[in-house]
Amino acid sequence: MPDQVRHDTERDKSMFLNVNGHNTYCYTGGKAFDAAKPTAVFIHGVLNDHSVWILQTRYFANHGWNLLAPDLPGHCKSEGEPPKTVEEAAQFVIALLDAAGVKQAALIGHSFGSLTVLEAAAAAPDRVSHLALVGTAFPMKVSPALLDNSLNAPMKAIDMVNIYSHATLAPPPSSAGPGTWLYGGGRALMRRVLASNTRVNLFHRGFKACDDYQGGDAAMDKVKCPVLFLLARSDAMTPPRMAQTLQARSPGAKTVLVEAGHQMMEEAPDAVLFALTDFLKIKR
Repeated sequence: MPDQVRHDTERDKSMFLNVNGHNTYCYTGGKAFDAAKPTAVFIHGVLNDHSVWILQTRYFANHGWNLLAPDLPGHCKSEGEPPKTVEEAAQFVIALLDAAGVKQAALIGHSFGSLTVLEAAAAAPDRVSHLALVGTAFPMKVSPALLDNSLNAPMKAIDMVNIYSHATLAPPPSSAGPGTWLYGGGRALMRRVLASNTRVNLFHRGFKACDDYQGGDAAMDKVKCPVLFLLARSDAMTPPRMAQTLQARSPGAKTVLVEAGHQMMEEAPDAVLFALTDFLKIKR
């Protein structure tokens, strides 16, 4: 392991990597890093953190994979400047691979994270073995009202996003547990992430980065690895039709539609997991 790695004390469920001079928290699914294993990197979206991938990441870690699910810079347990652009976030992902000593990894990203891993795969195609774009769209425009509220009335915007992001009230048992209230849990998570950085409005910065990003078409043309589009039929934030531009530029890509809203990792955790394991040929 590189010198810039230190393990957390909680049963090796996580570790901190020194990325660009800053401590970066990475959830590892309870397993120590093993250079002999393949590696998957999961990147979260705006005002989320590593925990949105909890089922999928633990499964990967217990089925022969290294697992790195970071909190993005300036989010929750990670230090550093929050990325102002998709391109900055992509460079962070590449630097994360360097810090972990990973030559090549599968990149999986949700929403803003999907644009991030797309851009990373374009900037460093030889470093990426597989690319999974979850809840993606290009362009990923944000409504003016939501963009304004993310800056001036973030609690109102959090309520709006959680309504748009969920198609059900409670997840199946394989997610957070029977009876879990998705709207309430989503609001609590976003409020916690927003409060984790009192210097920067993570909500507005992330949404503006999505809204400003113009490089999707050019990035997709540079991708060399297999691609999965993992989309949700009831997604009101990034409707499946909004991925068509990218899909047209990746004719060999696989597309899977799940019955869920934008936060499909929680609403359809098994379907998301099975789509990813099938894509990466992980035996169940």
